[in-house]
Amino acid sequence: MNVLTPREIDVLRLLAGGSSYCQAAAQLGISPNTVITHIKNLYRKLEVHNAPGAVMRAVQLGVLIATE
Repeated sequence: MNVLTPREIDVLRLLAGGSSYCQAAAQLGISPNTVITHIKNLYRKLEVHNAPGAVMRAVQLGVLIATE
């Protein structure tokens, strides 16, 4: 697995917390398209195809803590 960038981790944390792409974009001060780019990159790096899979894989790898 390639290492996730700090911004990809920020996006993943927001998705794990239930934020939509638009909500994540607003909270991070970036465009929804940039959020989508980060999501595509982290899916590729984590070798998953959806948000629940990304969250589970990140928890397994210790990138996210299950209580976040």
